[in-house]
Amino acid sequence: MRKTNLLILLCILATISTYFLDQEFIITNLAFSWINILSGRFWTPITALFVHANVVHLLGNSVFLYVFGNALEEEVGSVKSSLAFFLGGFLAFFLSIPFYGGDTPMLGSSAAVFTIAAAVMLIKPLKFSLLFLMPLGLVAILYFLYNIFALQYGFQGNVGYVSHIIGFGMGLPLGMAWSNRWKRNLLITIGLLALYFILQFYLVPKILTYLGFS
Repeated sequence: MRKTNLLILLCILATISTYFLDQEFIITNLAFSWINILSGRFWTPITALFVHANVVHLLGNSVFLYVFGNALEEEVGSVKSSLAFFLGGFLAFFLSIPFYGGDTPMLGSSAAVFTIAAAVMLIKPLKFSLLFLMPLGLVAILYFLYNIFALQYGFQGNVGYVSHIIGFGMGLPLGMAWSNRWKRNLLITIGLLALYFILQFYLVPKILTYLGFS
């Protein structure tokens, strides 16, 4: 079994195991927060990385981790891809403390997935995803920009946009270190993004207007 798929399995098992636990117990003993660290619960960065808040949270991260994690593992191997997961997740937890405060509980592997996505963007941006129906470099940059937009305009929903952005930032130096062509791949990603916006906001409306749909 690939390490990426093992990580997904661990996320599923860890989350299922908490379904019958008291919410307060999860926040105190499994979620990451600076208060938990100061209280000596040094295991919480690990448990928080695998336990997710709900099924939607788990499903979303599992899908993205499956696509991007396996893509990264194919390119750089299981050791480096696992390093990206844990390093991105742990650092994002700690670096998010000034933004969320020491008493805010954090759960899930979202930031770790963003770290992996950023690395893939600089290593293999043109790898096509049948699930997303677009190159992975474009998926990564679009989801990153969405989080910037959501943070800027105050979208709600208990989503850790800051952690996602930090996680993405953690993946950039990894992608640069693991790819000799990261500059070219970054330009490719920017080109894909420009093409996407041209299609989305110019050509598609023109075609729809021509066909009489607007």
